[in-house]
Amino acid sequence: MRPEEHSILKSFFPGILLAAIMWMVKGAEVYLHRDFHQWGIYPRSLESWTGIFTMPFVHDDLKHLFSNTIPLIILVAAMVFFYRIIAMKVILLVWLLDGVWVWLGARPAWHIGASGIVYGLAAFLFFSGVIRKHINLMALSLLIAFLYGGLIWGIFPLMIGMSWEAHLYGGIAGAMLAFVYRGEGPQRKVYDWENEEESETDSPEIIELPEIKEATESESGIITAPQISYDYVEKNKDGSSQANQEEAKNKPE
Repeated sequence: MRPEEHSILKSFFPGILLAAIMWMVKGAEVYLHRDFHQWGIYPRSLESWTGIFTMPFVHDDLKHLFSNTIPLIILVAAMVFFYRIIAMKVILLVWLLDGVWVWLGARPAWHIGASGIVYGLAAFLFFSGVIRKHINLMALSLLIAFLYGGLIWGIFPLMIGMSWEAHLYGGIAGAMLAFVYRGEGPQRKVYDWENEEESETDSPEIIELPEIKEATESESGIITAPQISYDYVEKNKDGSSQANQEEAKNKPE
């Protein structure tokens, strides 16, 4: 197996681990005939502040769980593969910011599920690729827009029973972090020609006025014309300067 293929496979491990925990929690609910909704967030309730950390692992039903599983695995893998240095930092910050904002500003109801993280990572990958102007990352941004462009409707209160607040806050967190960490992680390659300054014109640049000497009268009584000397600096294409001096004398008539 080539190193790149091994790296791609490794990038799927964190997302699969998160998804496995989500499925184990749902399995425990089914096996124990319990409802773990109290592990979610009930905004501004001191008893539910721990839901900031546990909300992503609790889902309403198998359909809800499955709808978050595949996107979460793919998006986390993309984060780890393309943004290896800052991936875990961004994932944790999206997780925490989304949870805190839901606890502070969402409507009074139980908010559960990993949708906020999915929205946050999708927003980060999209906006980060655009901001960095990196060809591979911009291609990834277009892929994210193609696969998850329909997620945009999830940030509006259009469906009853859906935590659109978690979607909205997650998307805002991802977009904000894309801007904050724009200088970290992979960067667009800058070519030498982009750093070169525009070449100077070939024509000499006069930087001093001509020095005009007074007319003199020779012994024969003939007045000699004034002598003019030109001092200028000629700038070459490579930016170097070379002093040149030219003297012009007019012969007496």
